Amino acid sequence: MQDLIRQLLVELGEDPAREGLARTPLRVEKALKFLTSGYDADIDQVLNGALFTVDYNEMVIVKDIDFYSLCEHHLLPFFGKCHVAYIPQRHVIGLSKIPRLVDVFARRLQVQERMTNQIAETIRQKIDPLGVAIVCEGTHLCMSMRGVEKQNSFAVTSAMLGAFRDNARTRMEFLELIKGRAGGSLATGPAGLACIAD
Repeated sequence: MQDLIRQLLVELGEDPAREGLARTPLRVEKALKFLTSGYDADIDQVLNGALFTVDYNEMVIVKDIDFYSLCEHHLLPFFGKCHVAYIPQRHVIGLSKIPRLVDVFARRLQVQERMTNQIAETIRQKIDPLGVAIVCEGTHLCMSMRGVEKQNSFAVTSAMLGAFRDNARTRMEFLELIKGRAGGSLATGPAGLACIAD
């Protein structure tokens, strides 16, 4: 990978041997390995047995989870907040495991829509809750640094499964609860594509 980065520097008209760039290929390789470490993650190992039988069937929400990912179309970052809710049926997940689960899917080449669905489906598969709801709000540098260059736009994606899909009142309760801390930034209409490949 380092040779490829050196070649790219040459094609850009740079001298890969100059002081500021001499170690750049190594640093870029390390950064990319970290930013795509979600491919190597084992979900069961991440959860580490933190699934507990609890007599509780009310909404569990972990909100304002920071995420950082790379757009698969341009390899530019997108980042924001993820809000996760589920209604347990028999099992709950250790609260600290939910942000770790978000990181697993964020640390891949992604589109926000797929990442949102992957988080929801994984929770559904692992604990079979009555419902799962995920909302992700992301700023995409492929939209703000290039392309349409809209610096203040962000994308909102959601995945609603089970009770959150079937029951409008449950869904609205979740959206109201996450809106309180999110500063009212949640869009009320459907979100479009988070990133358009050109």
